[in-house]
Amino acid sequence: MALTSAQNRDVPPARPGEFAELRLGDRIRLRTPVVLAPMAGITNGPFRVLCRRFGEAVYVSEMITARGLVEGNRRTRELCRFLPEEAPRSLQLYGSEPRWLEEAARILVGEGLVDHLDLNLGCPVRKVTAAGGGAAIPYRPRLLARLCGALRRGTDGAIPWTVKMRLGIDDEHLTYLTAGRVAEQEGAAAVGLHARTAAQLYDGRARWEHIGELQRSVSVPVLGNGDVLEAQDALRLMRETGCGGVIVGRGCLGRPWLFRELEAVFAGREPPDPPRFGEVRDLCLEHARLLCAFFGPELGIRQMRKHATWA
Repeated sequence: MALTSAQNRDVPPARPGEFAELRLGDRIRLRTPVVLAPMAGITNGPFRVLCRRFGEAVYVSEMITARGLVEGNRRTRELCRFLPEEAPRSLQLYGSEPRWLEEAARILVGEGLVDHLDLNLGCPVRKVTAAGGGAAIPYRPRLLARLCGALRRGTDGAIPWTVKMRLGIDDEHLTYLTAGRVAEQEGAAAVGLHARTAAQLYDGRARWEHIGELQRSVSVPVLGNGDVLEAQDALRLMRETGCGGVIVGRGCLGRPWLFRELEAVFAGREPPDPPRFGEVRDLCLEHARLLCAFFGPELGIRQMRKHATWA
């Protein structure tokens, strides 16, 4: 559970050698074991680039629909765009049919568009789960195995792939342990776990103890997600659970400098002071310029409106 800012000041930075680097496959290695959570309508190229300027992490795109990509949907293709300064290039795929997932992965890998793929198994939106997708997929472990197998075949060992899931549909239908083992058996490089159920959405506290339980049951890194709002929360999560890394979502909205603070505490330093008002203003203007260049002026400004409410 997240602490107050005053309580977090008592959380010491990482000690030398306390945390191992995060490895995803042979080519992605991070001294700062942090991943940006894919967030629809938010983690597009401009936002990823802005965050990347502050610190090391895997910056994941917003969710891309596998079938839309395969069928050549223009909007889907646009969402697959990465800016030149992005490396590694990480993209999240969504799909509930193995054939679309495999073909989408083949396209992305074959065209050299990505360095890492993540499979969405955690979308809690009711219309998605009611149709058996998103966070409901792990409830069907044989389907989950087929989807993971499709991603394995589609990437063909060229790039690492991971999954991101929730505890389960609700407290009566917890699936994370079985799902984590299935993903590992099929070849996932890591397993991300948002420690809430789909029924919780984002309410209540994230139950970090389940992240530790999953990490003890698999040999690949577990990336813990939920209530990482400040840099010290990430340290506590890893210390309490023994997980291999953290996923940061809502904590960085309006605060891309959180990644600078994360890099500092994992390197054994106290987090730097947050930027002053003038710096925040300059960041907002830069973000708006990036969005307008990426989406065009009209859509770029509309995109910027929601970010301005968080700044």
